[in-house]
Amino acid sequence: MSEVRQVFQPYQHCKIAIYGLGLLTERLLPQLEGYRIAGLLDGYRTEGTLYGQPILSLEQAVRDGVKLIIVAARPESCKVIAKRIGEVCRISHIALLDMQGDDLCTPKKASFHFTLMAPTKEELLREIDSHDVVSMDLFDTLLMRRTLFPTDVFEILDGRLRRQGVIIADFPKKRLEGEKELCRHTVPTLTEIYEYICRCYHIQAVTPEALAAMEWEVDRDLAVPRREMCALLSAAYRRGKQVFITSDTFYSKKQLTGLLSACGIDTYTDILSSCEYRTGKTQGLFAILQQRIPGKNCVHIGDSDDADVCGAERSGLTGRRIYSGLDLFENVGYLGLWGGIGSLSSRIRAGLLVSKLFNSPFPFDRDCQRLRVGSSYDIGYLFYAPIVSGFVFWLRRQVAEDDLKNVWFCARDGYLIKKLYDRLGSSDACVYFLTSRTAAIRAGMECAADIRYVAEMHFSGPLEEQLKQRFGITVADVDTRSSLTDCTREILAAAKISRDHYRVYIQSLHMEAGDIAFFDFVARGTTQLFVGRLLDRHLRGYYFLQQDQHYMEKMNLDIRSFCRPEENTISRNYYILEPVLTAPEPSILDFTADGEARYAQEPRTTEALRCVQTIQDGIEDYFREYLHLCPDQEEDKALGASILDLIHNIDICAKDYLALQVEDPFFGRTSALADLL
Repeated sequence: MSEVRQVFQPYQHCKIAIYGLGLLTERLLPQLEGYRIAGLLDGYRTEGTLYGQPILSLEQAVRDGVKLIIVAARPESCKVIAKRIGEVCRISHIALLDMQGDDLCTPKKASFHFTLMAPTKEELLREIDSHDVVSMDLFDTLLMRRTLFPTDVFEILDGRLRRQGVIIADFPKKRLEGEKELCRHTVPTLTEIYEYICRCYHIQAVTPEALAAMEWEVDRDLAVPRREMCALLSAAYRRGKQVFITSDTFYSKKQLTGLLSACGIDTYTDILSSCEYRTGKTQGLFAILQQRIPGKNCVHIGDSDDADVCGAERSGLTGRRIYSGLDLFENVGYLGLWGGIGSLSSRIRAGLLVSKLFNSPFPFDRDCQRLRVGSSYDIGYLFYAPIVSGFVFWLRRQVAEDDLKNVWFCARDGYLIKKLYDRLGSSDACVYFLTSRTAAIRAGMECAADIRYVAEMHFSGPLEEQLKQRFGITVADVDTRSSLTDCTREILAAAKISRDHYRVYIQSLHMEAGDIAFFDFVARGTTQLFVGRLLDRHLRGYYFLQQDQHYMEKMNLDIRSFCRPEENTISRNYYILEPVLTAPEPSILDFTADGEARYAQEPRTTEALRCVQTIQDGIEDYFREYLHLCPDQEEDKALGASILDLIHNIDICAKDYLALQVEDPFFGRTSALADLL
């Protein structure tokens, strides 16, 4: 019995469908002779016949009682297909297996250490040294895309076309159709694929050449170098070896040269592009490489067992496999994120994470194969940026829906948030509003009830220290007082002065007519409550998370919250966001008579401030890259929260980050961030 027949033997009496219309399906069908093949499935065709089998829709396969769908595709395509039809298969009790019999439907369990074995960097260097010539695959080996699946390129291009006013119905589906139809007979160029599409669907709004150029531009924008693989390529070139880049691709050599140049890669001898030779790596491309290097031995390195290892060795080359970022992501159970990855936006978020966290194919070089992150920049980019970006998108939508023209970003939590918000091109009157809980309270005290409200927020220290920290006053006979309420006269007298000074500052701000959107990060609403007393405008609060919501309802504050307290992932993680979402200046105490802010003494070290700036650089770069790749501003709160939560399970090795302190002088508390992870 053949290996394939043995793998699928449990289903030999069931109806089976094969997903895919390519060569792999053509090769698979004879091996399943005698099985009950109901037909073929694909993402772009739902009728007709091929290889003597009817082409079905997924709905028809369900109605016909299909019990097994075999996905005849490369591993990366299997993942795309599983994401597309997996839920229907699960609901309909249809097994979804790849050609090796692996289940594509059941979610993998999250893990934080690798179980794969592959050549280490040193082993690959030895292989390179022992061969005359080095060949490397391109996509997923030297370069990777900042999105999860290769077909995401088509959706991104579709979006760019639409923004230019070019509407091609079902564009991603048509693009895939053109590729698959032409690949049945040859290895086409990208322009030829688009010539087919334009001819079949009478598209005249844009030329095939323009479409091919735009797809290349999308790939250029998505591509990032796998740094350690590029270093190996450069090392081989510097050692005087011939270095070839051998790629199954629809791009011409000229287009690939431009793509490599955009990623800073120029240490190679030549490029072998399959479309220029009309043959792929599993067919004759490696034989062409052999003709270029007569009498020399060659090692080829790539991420595909079939195309890169088996294809090379069938042609007499040495084949060595490294793992793609998606391979590594899958090996750790997609870190438990798979269920939250659906839309293009979420796939780009996942791709940004994978391109950073799994950029290296050598996590196996260490004795401990646990996932680890070693720089503060990467911590900001990987863990903080997704949830912060989602909040900024939510805030922008709320402000637009409520038609507000004034947006105040409270210091210091609003420092980075405002910079990100401004990147969205808002025409609002955005203000970085100088305030703090301390400054608002010092100016907002009007009666004994206000003082009792503050007293309920327990201060870790003696009364004398509390009066100094919270109200900026010294009471001569403090030893005779037992509580804040015993100091009501002194507190209210100081508040009158603080209030007048604060209003001088507020009057200097540019304001449009109407209510003010008032951003605070995680708060009860205390600052909003007391600042509101200084204005003749209504404040509408927009918070990342409001604390003590039911307690504050009696204050009649107008507050909307991005997150709810019952969302546990957020509730247990907001505190690690606070020391990072801050400004380089210390906390504001109050204002002078001229409306100038007076700041507290800076408790943070120079190293801590530098670390915070580095983390914020990572967040800003992520935000900028995401907007460029996916202008659709999806909040994706659940996925962002899940990514932030990963920080507790991945080894954090950035010493400057672990040394940060979470300080709250209003409560007189300080905690080490490392203790909160």
